[in-house]
Amino acid sequence: MPKMSLGSHPYLLGFDQLERMVERAAKGADGYPPYNIEHIAPDGFRITLAVAGFSETELSVTTEDRQLVIRGRNAESDDKRVYLHRGIAARAFQRSFVLAEGVEVTGASMENGLLHVELRRIRPEHVVQTIPISRK
Repeated sequence: MPKMSLGSHPYLLGFDQLERMVERAAKGADGYPPYNIEHIAPDGFRITLAVAGFSETELSVTTEDRQLVIRGRNAESDDKRVYLHRGIAARAFQRSFVLAEGVEVTGASMENGLLHVELRRIRPEHVVQTIPISRK
């Protein structure tokens, strides 16, 4: 029996994009920078990224097509430092998170080398709609 994908199940209409979103989220799965995701009751989330060495001007937080994208790019330094050991990563990064429908970004802040991104789930109103049946 062939395996049926989620998008092709006959009872799940309009969910064909769900598989594409899962694939898109899995692409950004490298380990840099490390991050935490917290649930803040009842409808909030906080994503915290360890961004030591980056300033606020070197970071961007955007939403693109129901996807939260956090980018970091260090400014080129002109000093001729000679490192004996360089353990603090300073490479550019892009970290993406797929947002469920109804989740919005409410703010971002920096504190002690950590970037905090606040999210909130908006509770939609439950609407009952009656569809008239017409005669042809």
